[in-house]
Amino acid sequence: MLANLWDGTLDGTRLQTEEHESGRIRAVNLNLDYIFKRGLSWTSIASGPFSIRVLPTGFLFSSASNALFCRNNDEIGMLLGLLNSNVHASLGKLLNPTLNANPGDIGKIPILPMEQLDNACLQDIVTTSRNDWNSYEYSWHFARMPLLCAALDSKPSSLFNSYRDWIAGNICTIAEMKRLEEKNNKLFIDAYGLQGQLTPEAPIDQITLTVNPAYRYSGNLSQEEQWERFRRDTMSEFLSYATGCMMGRYSLDHPGLILADLRDSQAAQLAAYEEKVGKPLSEVQFKPDPDGIIPVLDGEWFEDDIVARTREFLAVTFPESSVGENLRFIEESLGKDIRKFFCSEFYKDHLQIYKKRPIYWMVQSPKKGFACLIYLHRYTKDSLNQVLNNYFRPYLQKLEARLAQLGLDQLNDDLPTRERTAARKEAEKITKVLKECQAWEQDGLLPLAQQRIELDLDDGVKVNYLKLQDVLAPIPGLAAREE
Repeated sequence: MLANLWDGTLDGTRLQTEEHESGRIRAVNLNLDYIFKRGLSWTSIASGPFSIRVLPTGFLFSSASNALFCRNNDEIGMLLGLLNSNVHASLGKLLNPTLNANPGDIGKIPILPMEQLDNACLQDIVTTSRNDWNSYEYSWHFARMPLLCAALDSKPSSLFNSYRDWIAGNICTIAEMKRLEEKNNKLFIDAYGLQGQLTPEAPIDQITLTVNPAYRYSGNLSQEEQWERFRRDTMSEFLSYATGCMMGRYSLDHPGLILADLRDSQAAQLAAYEEKVGKPLSEVQFKPDPDGIIPVLDGEWFEDDIVARTREFLAVTFPESSVGENLRFIEESLGKDIRKFFCSEFYKDHLQIYKKRPIYWMVQSPKKGFACLIYLHRYTKDSLNQVLNNYFRPYLQKLEARLAQLGLDQLNDDLPTRERTAARKEAEKITKVLKECQAWEQDGLLPLAQQRIELDLDDGVKVNYLKLQDVLAPIPGLAAREE
C-alpha cells in the first residue's frame, strides 16, 4: 500500500483546534511538519482522468488540492509515474468509481517493488509539462511568448511564418510527449503483469499539454475546428502579450515581469523599467506607454490608441513584413476586425485568463461610449485624474468637433445623398455617446478622480477593483460573498 512509503499522514493534514479572537474554538487543517515540502499533489474532484503533479518546495496544500510526501526522490518518481499511468487509471476506477479522489482512495493502490524505474523518461515528461505551463501568462515563471522567441532570434519574415514554425515545433512536442507517456505506461503494465489486459497507448486527447488542441478543447470539435480555435486563442494571447509590453509589464528586451509593483509616480515607474531591462528607454525596442493608460475606442482618436500601438508592436517584432500583412493574419485568426476585437472581446478573454482577477482594468462608461485600459501595477492616486483630463475630456472635445463637421455635411447640397445620410446617422450616434459620457463624468469619473483613491496590492484584486467599480467594466459575481 502507499502508506508504507509515506513519511506522514495520508493527506498530509492533521485536525487541530485553535482559539479564535472571539473566544470560540474552531477547527483548522494544519500540518506544520509538511507544509512547504516537496511532494506530489492532485485535485480532489476532477471530471477528467486522474492526474498527479510535482508539488515544488515552498507551496501549501489543502483538502481541495491534496498532497502526499515521500522519504526520497526515488519514491516520488515511482509514485509520479504509477499514478499518472493507465495502470492506476484502471485500478483507480475499480477502487473508487466516483469523481472524488480522496487520500484514502489513493492509499488503497497496491505498490509493487520496481526493479527498474526510468527516471530519465519521467524527468523528460516533467520538464516538457513545466515548459508548456510556463509558456503562458498565468504562470509565475512566464518569461516571453514562445511565438515571439523565434521572431526575436531569427526574425522570421512574418507573424504567419512564426506561427507556422511554432506549430511545427508543438506537433513534435506533442508526439514526443505521447511516446514518453506510452513508455511510462508500458513500464508499469509489465511490472504489474497486465500485458493481456492493458495496452500502453495514450490517447491524443489525454496528452495534457496546453499546446495540444485535442486536450485543450473538449467536446465534439473536429481536428480542423480544434486547430482553428487554437489559432484564434493564440492570436488573443499574442495581443495580450503586446498589451503587456505597452503597459511595461513585459519587455522585448528582457524576459519575465518588468513592472509588477506599485510606484508613487510614473517617473518612478519608468526609472524602475530602465533599471530592470538594463538600458535607457531611448534604446529599448518597444517603449512602454508613458502613463500606462491605453485608449480602447471605436476610432483612432489618440496616438497611443491600442490599435495604433499594436501596429507599432508588429512593426518592431516583424520588420521584414508589412504591418498590414500581419494584421490581416491576426484578423483572419480572430474572425473579426482587430478594433472590434479590442472593443468587444479582449477584456472578456483577459478576465478568463486571470479568473476574474484582471491586472489590466477597463475604465469604461456604462454604455461603452468611452473606454481605456489602465494597469493595476502602474496605478497611482492620480491615474483617474489623468484619464479624465488627458483622455476623456479631450475625447469629448474631439467628438464635439466631429459633430459640428457632420452638421455642415448634412447641409451641404453638393454632397451625394448617401454621404449626407451617413453623416446624419453618425451624428445621431455621437450625440448619444456625448450625452452618456457627460452624465458619467458627473456621476462617476469626476467624483472618484477627486477622491484620489490609493490602492494596496496586498489587498488583492477583488478589494481594489471594488474601490473603483463605479468607473470600471463590471465583472459578474465579483462583488458576491466568497464562500
